[in-house]
Amino acid sequence: MTPDVLLARWPTGAWKTEIIDGSLYFYGDFDQRDVAAAQRTYPGRRALINRTGALEVHPAGPGAARSVLDRADEASATYDVQQTPSSCGGKPA
Repeated sequence: MTPDVLLARWPTGAWKTEIIDGSLYFYGDFDQRDVAAAQRTYPGRRALINRTGALEVHPAGPGAARSVLDRADEASATYDVQQTPSSCGGKPA
């Protein structure tokens, strides 16, 4: 493994790391090799690559993990529907 490859691979290739809703979120450009590495590193946890190419490692649980981005989109859509002017006591614009 060359230094360039090492710096480009997970977890050293992560630009930034956060915990979002109890899941590890590694910013970067990852692929299925990184998912396999994450599953070996965090046995029993569920890893996935989301639509931005970031790596997510979710707690153990039944079924496939859902991306934090998908959950955020759904929460945002629900919030938008609940905050219509009629539901807030206002009049439509």
